[in-house]
Amino acid sequence: MKAVISTVSHASVTVEGEVVGEVEGPALLALIGAGREDSPDAWETVARKIAELRLFPERDAPWDEPRTHSALDVGAQILVVSQFTLMGATAKGRRPSWSAAAPGEVAEPIITNIIEALRARGLHVESGRFGAMMRVQSTNEGPYTVLVEAE
Repeated sequence: MKAVISTVSHASVTVEGEVVGEVEGPALLALIGAGREDSPDAWETVARKIAELRLFPERDAPWDEPRTHSALDVGAQILVVSQFTLMGATAKGRRPSWSAAAPGEVAEPIITNIIEALRARGLHVESGRFGAMMRVQSTNEGPYTVLVEAE
């Protein structure tokens, strides 16, 4: 499982012209790809990392100051977007292979589990629409983006 997590001041996801999820800063945009070979509890690790990684600086601190606060600490909103393309293999050839991505019927409940785990921690979570063609917009802060991998 992979997650690309960015600090944002605003992010939204639109499906067929309708905004289905939107967050305002302090906020995180979490793009998440579930893998075919992920361990059964990998989603728990990803949810914990989204909630607890220190990705935010002190309030009003310069952008290059150390990041000392988590989403939980600052009450960040989170936009979760399922993105199977994160599991693409690009080592060979010119066309990514998606064989490592979990099939939709496996991935969808995993993404739902992550969203529910974040909400259970008291975080405000919005999401995209699983399996839909989505338009994701974000205003990144920093930019500050990290890759989380859980197997």
